[in-house]
Amino acid sequence: MAEKVPGEIDKIAAYLRTLPSYSSMTVEECRAAYDKAELAYPLPPDIRSEPLAGQPGERLTPPEARKDAAILYLHGGGYAIGSTRSHRHMAADIGRAAGLSVSLPDYRLAPEHPHPAAVDDALKAYGALLQSGIAANRIVIGGDSAGGGLTVATMLAARNQGLPLPAAGVLLSPWLDLAGTGASLESLKARDPLVTAEDLHRWGKAYAGTRDIRDPLISPLYADLKGLPPLLIQVGGDEVLLDDSLRFARAAIGAGVEAHLEVWPRMIHVWPWFARRLTAGRQAIERIGQYIRAKTA
Repeated sequence: MAEKVPGEIDKIAAYLRTLPSYSSMTVEECRAAYDKAELAYPLPPDIRSEPLAGQPGERLTPPEARKDAAILYLHGGGYAIGSTRSHRHMAADIGRAAGLSVSLPDYRLAPEHPHPAAVDDALKAYGALLQSGIAANRIVIGGDSAGGGLTVATMLAARNQGLPLPAAGVLLSPWLDLAGTGASLESLKARDPLVTAEDLHRWGKAYAGTRDIRDPLISPLYADLKGLPPLLIQVGGDEVLLDDSLRFARAAIGAGVEAHLEVWPRMIHVWPWFARRLTAGRQAIERIGQYIRAKTA
């Protein structure tokens, strides 16, 4: 499990607390701020980037990547912000750790495009991988935060439509209960420098639109999970979404799903996003890579 490196996570958390709150910004300002990640964390020069076929997004390929398997990665950002620009560095790091190319779609965002736009776009990207000749049992779907919830929703939608399911899912700090009923939203709010219940309410309302926010394809915590593929769930011990992962892991195991939950002490929301500055972030990505290699062997 994670090595405790005094100072690293504390410095990152302290820096995050100096940034303007998303609640004080418009959606456009939030998106612009998040996408500045590409300046701080540029794509490594040995990662090949090419457009996705048929929809906005990128295909990121590390050197010597296997051609018989792939990752579909769904970025976080509350279903309202985030893009290839904010997440290509982390997606590329995961692809390198797994030795696979990564499809990173720019799925449509709320409030302009509420549910089910994101699920439809994620399913389209999954279908494109299947149509490319890669077998379902050689594909892993993963995502962080809202992308973690979207990962589960995509697998549920694929199951409901009779599509072959992927080899596994990887959920990183997943947002699974947009109704916001987890106790950690309150109990850990002083320790989480990145996510607030107010922000989650804002983005959740925008994404759900006129639909029931507990719809299983919006909040997968309320879904019938039977038949889903194996899951790796990584969550930080200091994030307000901790209870989403704890409750979901229990529900998945209760439904007969192979689910492995890792709670990383002291880590904050989507800490591997900071892997270039955080030892525990690099360790978590290496663990994800090992898991994906095992499930696509």
